[in-house]
Amino acid sequence: MDSMILLVAMIAVFYFLIIRPENKRKKQAETMRNSLKKGERITTIGGMVGRIVQVNDTTVVFETSEDRVRIEVAKWGIQSTESMEAAAAQKGKKSVPAKKDEKKEEEPAAKAEEPKQRKNRRKKSPATILRSSKAKKKTA
Repeated sequence: MDSMILLVAMIAVFYFLIIRPENKRKKQAETMRNSLKKGERITTIGGMVGRIVQVNDTTVVFETSEDRVRIEVAKWGIQSTESMEAAAAQKGKKSVPAKKDEKKEEEPAAKAEEPKQRKNRRKKSPATILRSSKAKKKTA
């Protein structure tokens, strides 16, 4: 009985951690491919980038450059659109530039303080340190 409960629990874990997210990704990719429009910028699975010129039932024709090179690919071969890439880039870039700016502001202040501290350390020779420690012992 315990092994049966353990088996059901493992199947549930696999479903929620592996199968369900994969099905969501597939569904999202399918809706993206079905909503392609003329003029959108796409990236294929092979890494080619271009603007859509024509959309058919199962294929898409896109231009890769200013030379008007047109390529026809199957819809399943399209990896992402510009709108998807822009949304992903905005999520990642919103927090990163703020942190970089903060670091840039903090670094000069830290660098300015470090040389002063180093100069103070260099001025004290070992003999000076020994004399100051002996003077403290005599007063104590």
